[in-house]
Amino acid sequence: MPRILILYEYATLNGGEHSLLAIVDHVRREGFELVAAGPSHGPFARRLAEQAVALISFEIHSVSGIRRSQDELRGQLREVLTGSAPDLLHANSLSMSRLSGPVVQQMCVPSIGHVRDIVKLSAAAIADVNCHTRIIAVSQATRSWHVAHGMSEEKTHVVYNGVDLNKFQPRPATGYLHDELGLPRSPHLVGAIGQIGMRKGLDILFKAAERVVEGRDVHFIIVGQRHSQKREASEYEAELRRLAGDTPLAGRVHFLGTRDDIDRMLNELTLLVHAARQEPLGRVLLEGAAAGVPIIATDVGGTREIFSDGKSARIIPSESVDELAKAMGDLLDSVELQRELSMTARQCAIDTFAAPSAAAALVEHYRECLT
Repeated sequence: MPRILILYEYATLNGGEHSLLAIVDHVRREGFELVAAGPSHGPFARRLAEQAVALISFEIHSVSGIRRSQDELRGQLREVLTGSAPDLLHANSLSMSRLSGPVVQQMCVPSIGHVRDIVKLSAAAIADVNCHTRIIAVSQATRSWHVAHGMSEEKTHVVYNGVDLNKFQPRPATGYLHDELGLPRSPHLVGAIGQIGMRKGLDILFKAAERVVEGRDVHFIIVGQRHSQKREASEYEAELRRLAGDTPLAGRVHFLGTRDDIDRMLNELTLLVHAARQEPLGRVLLEGAAAGVPIIATDVGGTREIFSDGKSARIIPSESVDELAKAMGDLLDSVELQRELSMTARQCAIDTFAAPSAAAALVEHYRECLT
């Protein structure tokens, strides 16, 4: 049975981690053993353990929280590879792909680097990622961006993330979220889910929301937290909270932090809004589509690849407060439009983003790298 070593970076559960968890069982059924190396604490490690994935401690940060040097991490990785003797290494993030590329090339270990971000890389970083046997990008937009900046065109392939269509599916709203927030059942709930950071465009959402609340009974649910400790990130969050506390949004915006009930919460929303400035392939959009939630999303990164039929979501330009406010108003005022988007979004998820399909595509790359 071929052994795949998954190298991961984060202790938290973000899009890349959820995408991996969604396919673990499917990959196993195809005859592969999965072992994971990464931070041994936190929710991701717990979820891997729950799925009976063996864990090898690979600590990215020191006890004091400082990221270890590249040389130190690469030395640690060599020890992990020597001790675990995998048939193939799968680096589950761009950072881990860069870190591991030169190591696996030197040790002659077949490998896959998984690129889940659209960011500008240095020439040295691109050279490190190009050391892998194969590179997987989460969308055509992600692949095109990196190939244009020097990533190997021959090695780089697209595999869409998959979503669990049983866990995320249309269900009648129960009202539990209204109850939790102390609200009557009447208000519409508009949700935004993801890390709190400028890239997600919550400032645009709040400015559009100021217009939408006029004459409408609507509240806004913000799920996620800020991970960046940079000053500008902290100031950005502070500004969001100031906007949320001012008239006319005061009392209508609810910051819920990190949640583990996203599958249920999506069914409580009237709309899911994703006002991102950049998005390689938004996982929350896949989950929202699978849950049959009407979606408004900006036309960035791989988003149009998700909703390629042009009918399964309302796609608007990035940075446009006017367009977002109009789209939200149109959908909040029309149950018929909500129903139409709900049905087509669910079918979109079934057709293209089912977890078994994603696992099958990944397994094919595993096999090709091992031959």
